[in-house]
Amino acid sequence: MAIVNLENVTYKYPLTDSPALQNINLRVDEGEFVAVVGPNGAGKSTLCYTIAGFVPHFFKGELTGTVEVAGAESSTSSLHEWVLNVGLAFQNPFNQISGAKYTVFEEIAFGLENIGVPRDEMKVRVEEAMKLTGISDLADRSPYSLSGGQQQRVALTSILVMQPKVLVLDEPTSQMDPIGTREVFGVIRTMAERGMTVVMAEHKVEWIANFADRVVALHEGRILLDGKPREVLTSDILLDKGFGISRYTSVARKAKTRGLWTRQQLPVTLEEAAEGFQDV
Repeated sequence: MAIVNLENVTYKYPLTDSPALQNINLRVDEGEFVAVVGPNGAGKSTLCYTIAGFVPHFFKGELTGTVEVAGAESSTSSLHEWVLNVGLAFQNPFNQISGAKYTVFEEIAFGLENIGVPRDEMKVRVEEAMKLTGISDLADRSPYSLSGGQQQRVALTSILVMQPKVLVLDEPTSQMDPIGTREVFGVIRTMAERGMTVVMAEHKVEWIANFADRVVALHEGRILLDGKPREVLTSDILLDKGFGISRYTSVARKAKTRGLWTRQQLPVTLEEAAEGFQDV
């Protein structure tokens, strides 16, 4: 059952001539983990903002078509109503820290305070969310004393604690090392398995291949491809359109022209590449 439904969506930012999104048709099922890929300027962030309600309620501009999430329609809902069902994590976690709290624990509890969650329930939910994202040891630290990767996990935890139906992430691992990236992808995968719907814009295709259920490729504001991760991420179309592709896909594609890659499916991850080259 689709929880996110975009029909013929076109959006143009204020004072611009060209649409950032053009005729987008996208359905995302409940509990599905969908990754959005594309070169810079493809419209990934704008698509995230649209699903999260920031387009058009915050950024304004001209939006046509239908945006439905969790049974509500964007044009007839206010942003404060919308965010109860949809959580958005920005690329830069510094933009998401409130500045109103002294500790990580208080920062994560801030949203729950705003909607009147009882104190006892709030404490339990914050502790569980911090344990899930592996930041329990940061509870008494100042959010501004943390590294970029730690701040990103705090921002993500602040959303998860609200228990939204849909989680939207705009390159949430951009400031993380490989260990932090693996941890965050694991958390997101766990949330999807628990029934939360995830839409994530991301460049790290190897992680996408391992964790996402589906990949949507955007190019110049339009959906170019939509399908299973390995089918989309190894498509020749992406190479022609300037998408970032896995180094292992690139090596295997060259090896295939020399008869050194015999499998029909090109690899995306190191494990797939190592296994495939063992056949030679």
